Amino acid sequence: MDAELDDDRPEARWDRRTEVPLAVASLVFLAAYAVRVLVRDLPDDLLDLCLALNLAAWVLFGIDYAVRWRLSGQRLRFVRTHLLDTAVLVLPLLRPLRIVKMYEAVQRRHGRPRLALHARVIAYAGLSTVLLGFSGALGVYQQEHAAPDATIRTFGDAVWWTCSTLATVGYGDVVPVTPVGRLIAVGVMAIGLALLGTVTGTFASWLLQVFSREDDDRPPGS
Repeated sequence: MDAELDDDRPEARWDRRTEVPLAVASLVFLAAYAVRVLVRDLPDDLLDLCLALNLAAWVLFGIDYAVRWRLSGQRLRFVRTHLLDTAVLVLPLLRPLRIVKMYEAVQRRHGRPRLALHARVIAYAGLSTVLLGFSGALGVYQQEHAAPDATIRTFGDAVWWTCSTLATVGYGDVVPVTPVGRLIAVGVMAIGLALLGTVTGTFASWLLQVFSREDDDRPPGS
């Protein structure tokens, strides 16, 4: 009964109506940004179109944030309770995370999720890693490839650096040298630690539950 009342909240109804358009906007934003960064000698018309698509996605996220803040009636508390949405609004490279949120909403619509809790956490963390890794590689490549004394010259270098950073390995063969590139690196490091800790902790918890069930199933005295 409480779940049904919660779904009837204006904010919940707004989320259901906008989850798919905002996920599409996230994909459009990422695609337009990738074209701007990776395609060289892009005609001015296409460059302006990609920039317009990026700005339009930003406006959509701003409208969504403002509407949900208004519907929640929480004022400043809304910012603290919706940290992901706040971060997505402020930091463009985090916008692909809306796709993960839509995937979670689709799972809820089917009633009980098809995957167990541990599998869902690992799936969400994996999807987040791929999206954020690609976005981080784009951002670092954009800032680094033309910088003096840069070691990240190609997008392949940026992908390699992002993978090693997310995995917390950090070989040090390619590193960002620009201030913005290093700022992105700090974010990628923090995300890598958080996601690695999430997956490791979830997997360890699953193993403990498996071993605990095995112990419960053993006959007494065995």
